[in-house]
Amino acid sequence: MDIILKPVVTEKMNLKGETLRQYGFVVDKRANKVQIKKAVEELYGVNVESVNTMRYAGKQKSRFTKTGIVRGRKNSYKKAIVTLREGETIDFYSNI
Repeated sequence: MDIILKPVVTEKMNLKGETLRQYGFVVDKRANKVQIKKAVEELYGVNVESVNTMRYAGKQKSRFTKTGIVRGRKNSYKKAIVTLREGETIDFYSNI
């Protein structure tokens, strides 16, 4: 099971990373906090202080086209906010 799917790289999460040492990740829906903590520590080589998780439900979307109304649904996902210990950071831009 691949636990960490992708990092959340937004202006808000960049600010939290600089000030509060918190980083966001989209994770597998079945993963728990212990598995997320272990995966982040192995992948980035840092010490994790705490993990907070949130589940987002998929939303209904519709659009108007020439042939009529097209309805669909966005996928649900789980997001984890990881707080690192004092003095540690994660640099997502080092591989670019």
